[in-house]
Amino acid sequence: MATAFVILGAGKGTRMNSDLPKVLHQIGGAPLLVHAMKSAEQLEPEHMVVVTGHGSEAVAKAATAWNPDAKVVHQDEQLGTAHAVAQARDALKAFEGTAIVLYGDTPFIAPETLRKMVDKCGTDDVVVLGFAATDPGRYGRLVTDGAKLSKIVEYKDATPEERAITLCNSGVIAGDAQTLFALIDAVGNENAAGEYYLTDIIGIARERGLTASVVACDESETLGINSRAELAAAEAMFQGRMRANAMEDGVAMPAPETIVFAHDTVIGRDATVEPHVVFAPGVSVESGATVRAFSHLEGCHVARGAVVGPYARLRPGAELSEDAKIGNFVEIKNAMIGEGAKVNHLSYIGDAEVGPRANIGAGTVTCNYDGFFKHRTTIGADAFIGSDTMLVAPVSVGAGAMTGSGSTITEDVPDGDLGVGRARQRNVRGFAGKLFARLKKQKEAKH
Repeated sequence: MATAFVILGAGKGTRMNSDLPKVLHQIGGAPLLVHAMKSAEQLEPEHMVVVTGHGSEAVAKAATAWNPDAKVVHQDEQLGTAHAVAQARDALKAFEGTAIVLYGDTPFIAPETLRKMVDKCGTDDVVVLGFAATDPGRYGRLVTDGAKLSKIVEYKDATPEERAITLCNSGVIAGDAQTLFALIDAVGNENAAGEYYLTDIIGIARERGLTASVVACDESETLGINSRAELAAAEAMFQGRMRANAMEDGVAMPAPETIVFAHDTVIGRDATVEPHVVFAPGVSVESGATVRAFSHLEGCHVARGAVVGPYARLRPGAELSEDAKIGNFVEIKNAMIGEGAKVNHLSYIGDAEVGPRANIGAGTVTCNYDGFFKHRTTIGADAFIGSDTMLVAPVSVGAGAMTGSGSTITEDVPDGDLGVGRARQRNVRGFAGKLFARLKKQKEAKH
């Protein structure tokens, strides 16, 4: 069955106390909106429409950055959820199939739940996603008549009997696209808030002889984010799920509660992640690799058998081949580290290619930026870079070549050669003792 999604992302999110639109606040390194889009994409929809309002340019940019095929429409005035969905009418005017309305601030609805809603649309005209609330609070209530849904009542409009119902409305609705828009046309705003509620289409559908039903999900899937506290709670829930999934997949984590995952982190079985590691977006770690404590990884790939850290930083574009070793206080950026190569101590390797089995001495820096442009450094297979070498790019050190410790290398070093670029040492006899004595007298004179 063909599907389309309408994702509502127009809210300001006043309780977030932020200039950032609510749906752009992040969980696992991705905006709330993107989490909703990712779930929708699992159904391979023909159309994805994002409705923007507050901060529309930023929301549109985030939506199309994630999915360039997403269509963005704007809601000039926030007049309620039915009015928001109506803004997608032109984008879906030629679509024939099931449309599902999602919310950009509700990031955890599972693709499996959405598939159940689509399947249910095969027998009912409108399907609502509900959940049994532990504390129904101010949620809208789902009023049922046997297996069918009679109506949805907002808390502020509910009677005491209706408020006693624990089956609550998530806001997510599915149905034939053109049927939904026809029902929306009949929605009025005669309610306590003076808004056009999408939930009113259930009563209208029943009046027209159409059927409505409920698909239930776990309450945790329907968690909406309206405040900083709720955002933090959602992040904790997300991290808990990611950690549990990683261990179930065979990842060794001695202290899982200290690991921070991104929404797209991929780690192979029998990899080891030591305590206090942070995975920012775009990281994949292959089976058998080790990420040691207090390392930070972003936008990088770590191959089988490679070791990272402790206290290492891998920035975007870092590519570690099998059995490569990146040690303590080392930063790698936009660089390929060859098979079995070692960068073990206190070094920065950026915009570079390091050949297989090369050894990079402590304190080595690829000087890649001239103030305007970035330049590349190439280090050949089996090369040995002496400690405290400054490699001023663009420059290359050949296969099996060496650099002397403390050198500043500004010219290419051919294969098998030794490159030395430092001033000749000169010892001045007795100078240190005379200098210390003079400085001591100056210090004593001040006191």
